[in-house]
Amino acid sequence: MQPTLMIGIPSVEHDDRAPGCENRYTQPTAFAHQDTLLMPRIAAAAFVCALTAAAMPSRLLAQTYPVKPIRLINGFPAGGGTDMMARLLVPRIIETVGQPVIIENRTGAGTNIAMDYVVKSAPDGYTLLVNSSPVAINMSLYKNLPFDTTRDLAAISLFAASTNVLVAHPSLPVRSVKQLIALARAKPDELKFSSGSSGTTQHLSGELFKLRTATRLRHIPYRGTSPSLTALIGGEVELNFGNVPSVIEFIRAGRLRPLGVTAAARAALLPQLPTLRESGVDMIVSVTYSLHAPSATPRDIVSRLADVVIQALRSGDVRQRLLALGAEPVGHGPAETARWLRDEVALWATAVKASGATAE
Repeated sequence: MQPTLMIGIPSVEHDDRAPGCENRYTQPTAFAHQDTLLMPRIAAAAFVCALTAAAMPSRLLAQTYPVKPIRLINGFPAGGGTDMMARLLVPRIIETVGQPVIIENRTGAGTNIAMDYVVKSAPDGYTLLVNSSPVAINMSLYKNLPFDTTRDLAAISLFAASTNVLVAHPSLPVRSVKQLIALARAKPDELKFSSGSSGTTQHLSGELFKLRTATRLRHIPYRGTSPSLTALIGGEVELNFGNVPSVIEFIRAGRLRPLGVTAAARAALLPQLPTLRESGVDMIVSVTYSLHAPSATPRDIVSRLADVVIQALRSGDVRQRLLALGAEPVGHGPAETARWLRDEVALWATAVKASGATAE
């Protein structure tokens, strides 16, 4: 497990007992040792207060929330794309809620360790999941998961998205998606595309492309994004579906030729590059960043968290830093994020089935 980083302000003591119970029986009485009948009354009163606190409506809980640090559980290592996206939001979240925010990296099993941890955590709004596309992909990539992300997680907000870019080695005699499709159909199984690993958005974007264009490309997985791009630049493969931040400098240097972006809209860093949809390929794929809580978390707390994230995204500096990383601010609320997650699970299931990919 990677070291935990805590960003925020010192926590403060807080009395979260039920209203009306704050100061009862906190000081010993001068005659308590003389009146043995008083003790059962004290115990009964304390029991009533405990029941009252447990039965407090979620609306009242949301009014006082948060009263202690919030943990964001991230299944990726510190310094990765998801980690960087989360850290952009953290200072603004702290300003709004007045409590520390801890980013805790629990890596392994394609982020399943982090997801399972959050699913099993107390549904009180203090343990949250920050994740990218694996929150949807893993539902079909792994066959025996102990959880269902659409059932066991409460969607808070889809806060950012970025696109993959279909890039080619400059030696490949194509300058558009249409020309690539024609060449791939003329040479089935000859053109190769690399990815950082099987089951990644790089890999599954290629599988969806094959499915939507009736072409036969060969997938060559590598151990990480960097080696997969090194293979492309070195001419070992001809194509890659890399994320904007990973390929933008190679594009600018002329070492890779961009053909199209996979998202619904053109990328802010590559405004002249058409989408695959514009090139006639019925395919929309985004690399997404979202926030979730355990499914039983009170709705008012989920809504409160969503409002905090959306407010953070309205900050000019947060928006500019997201755009500089090749990501677009989104800011969906809980209902829209839940619908998005169901759609993403279905989309990636199609790609996984077509590729036959499995992580087990």
